[in-house]
Amino acid sequence: MPDVSRRGFIRNGLFGLGGLYVTTALSGCGSDDDDSLGFGTFDHGVASGDPLADSVILWTRVTPSDTSAEAVRLSWEVADNAEFNNVLAEGTGEAHISRDFTVKVDVRGLLPDTRYYYRFRTATQISTVGKTRTLPDLSSEHLTLAVVSCSNYPAGYFHVYGELAKRDLDLVLHLGDYIYEYGSGGYASEQASAMGRESLPANELFTLDDYRTRYAQYRSDADLQAAHASAPFLVVWDDHEIANDTYDGGAENHNDGEGDFDERKLAAMRAYFEWLPIRPEGAVSSDELAMPSSIYRQFQWGDLVNLLMLDTRNEARAKPLVITDYFDAATGAFDFEGLFADINDPSRKLLGDAQLDWLRSAMASSSATWQLLGQQVLMGQMYLPFAIATQQMAIPDYAELGAIALLAARAQAGDPTLTAEELAYLQANQSRLTPEVLALLQAPAVPYNLDAWDGYGAAREAVYQIARESNARLVVLAGDTHNAWASELQDAEGNAVGVELATASVSSPGLEKYLGIPAGAYAETEAGIVQLVAGLKYLNASDRGFLTLDITREKIDAQWEFVSSIKQASYQLQSTRAQQMQVQAGSPVQFV
Repeated sequence: MPDVSRRGFIRNGLFGLGGLYVTTALSGCGSDDDDSLGFGTFDHGVASGDPLADSVILWTRVTPSDTSAEAVRLSWEVADNAEFNNVLAEGTGEAHISRDFTVKVDVRGLLPDTRYYYRFRTATQISTVGKTRTLPDLSSEHLTLAVVSCSNYPAGYFHVYGELAKRDLDLVLHLGDYIYEYGSGGYASEQASAMGRESLPANELFTLDDYRTRYAQYRSDADLQAAHASAPFLVVWDDHEIANDTYDGGAENHNDGEGDFDERKLAAMRAYFEWLPIRPEGAVSSDELAMPSSIYRQFQWGDLVNLLMLDTRNEARAKPLVITDYFDAATGAFDFEGLFADINDPSRKLLGDAQLDWLRSAMASSSATWQLLGQQVLMGQMYLPFAIATQQMAIPDYAELGAIALLAARAQAGDPTLTAEELAYLQANQSRLTPEVLALLQAPAVPYNLDAWDGYGAAREAVYQIARESNARLVVLAGDTHNAWASELQDAEGNAVGVELATASVSSPGLEKYLGIPAGAYAETEAGIVQLVAGLKYLNASDRGFLTLDITREKIDAQWEFVSSIKQASYQLQSTRAQQMQVQAGSPVQFV
């Protein structure tokens, strides 16, 4: 069995992953001779990512003109203008079959806080021009970034990516589920054939070729290509880059009949590093590439923002709890005590000790105004009434029955303020308060999603403790749920820690599907959930979209925007569903 631990991933020695080359910016570079270049096209666009103050990763893939070719020679150029009349860096290299013809270039020696333009060449084509930038090094007063996640190709068009390409953004954060692993006709594929978006390959993803083919399909999308060309991306994986609900040693969407999980995981990770503009850790040259031991990493936007990208999936995640395991099928009883004991068990890891130590050091050593955590799953406590979380009652039914139960309690207590109308309503409806209904109404609230931080209570408290020790102005960013959220974060003692801002999905369905919310009841349901969940300030449970953050020293202006449809080729932004909120710098930070 292959070792896919962080150290084992290095020991496997998959040298050359991502095809990394190093280029240094030098003024007055001459152009490369096109006669030395090979024949191929750039069918999957260009991308940049992981910018630092003096460097950035550039990415492309060559489609060889000769299908039997094992390598295609290409060149790249970096300039300070879109016309490329002042080329600052250039170089040549090979797109090799061993790396699925993908290429990464680490351009070094760049100026901080500067925009650059780049492109690639073969003998037969010049690529799209990409726009990128470096980070400020010492000081900065402003940052604009977008946050996206959960882009499922067969679920609908990538209009959200197209919108990002129209914006003047400094950075784009992709918080995972960049691809989905299901086969054709699987999850959220009901209209895929009509839209011409059926999954390739048709089977579920297991092998390296499978994952590579799926990335190639996603990267053929014009809107995704435009988004990548418009700004540098900072990416982290979630579960679907491998398999649904991945954890240390397995996944919900993997069984013994589907082969060795570690081999599947290693194939998925390799394809991820080949196809995304992420900097492999320790890379030193085109001939020697140290494997990444992790994807958690730090980006410092001057002294304004300390952006920490976390890995909640593949470092140390314990197997998620399953709420049905706490039901006694024979008696119908639910083991609430056992559930909460397991949730708060310190031995159940999410980040792991090494990542926690890194996070503690990264926060403690930063003097930036804001500490941002870019990570996958909801950190805010999302406890719903037991009847709703277990889908035994819809929200309107729960509210109505709860109102009847409250009237019954007042009547039993002899409340003299009960009106004749209330007593009549109670008399007409009291028979609905069966013992089973009363038990559901009186049951403790439980997490609706045990795959999120709610299923790892002790791990969450450890992060909150680090934030308190660092006196951090903490803003947590999240994806995964396919819905937009804003929450105040509180520790187990009720102390304020910070805030969380979560983005809706690019195309994957959300609570509107899982809770079966009627189309005309979205706003009512969202308002009901906000009332039910302590600390929750905003929810959009039905629309696909993205989150933008406009950050200054005094505040963060957060704006959620949504597209009118992902099932139609044409769309508009939904002005009536857009939402703005402001986060004010303080200790801790809070919504205005």
